[in-house]
Amino acid sequence: MSENEAVGPPEPSGVDLARVALRAAKEQARARGAAAQEKRQATRGGGLRSGARADGRDPLPLGSAINRLITERGWETPAAVGGVMGRWPQIVGEDLAKHCVPLRYDEDPDERALTVQCDSTAWATQLRLLAPRLVARLNEDLGQGTVRLIKVLGPGGPARRYGALRAPGSTGPGDTYG
Repeated sequence: MSENEAVGPPEPSGVDLARVALRAAKEQARARGAAAQEKRQATRGGGLRSGARADGRDPLPLGSAINRLITERGWETPAAVGGVMGRWPQIVGEDLAKHCVPLRYDEDPDERALTVQCDSTAWATQLRLLAPRLVARLNEDLGQGTVRLIKVLGPGGPARRYGALRAPGSTGPGDTYG
């Protein structure tokens, strides 16, 4: 190598120079256009206005809007549990689903319990026996630790009504002489 030769990248020339100049001119024009647009909007008394390009104010499809709301509010777990309640027959089976209905989910970190009511004591006993497997299955769907236990309620007693031997407002048989 001689002293006059320089080592390094060659100088841009011809087409390369034209591309560089065009790119710089486009960026400057874009910056001037954006500044002019903001100035026009400010003089019209308006803030941001909708345009042809997408921005955060555009309408969303309903499913996307709901998913965004669920994420913003932190409702992922209750929404997932609600989905499980909707799919209850597929999770526990048709026979058990006919006799046992999920009532509520307590998302308190200490509890995380799913309350289920059964229409007979036999089905309540059956569900209590299946509870550990059911908790494991629910946690596979929802994420580990989402459901810690299942509270099984048996059938409720008959509705308290006024019968032939009951007076309205009475508290029981000891209230008849009162």
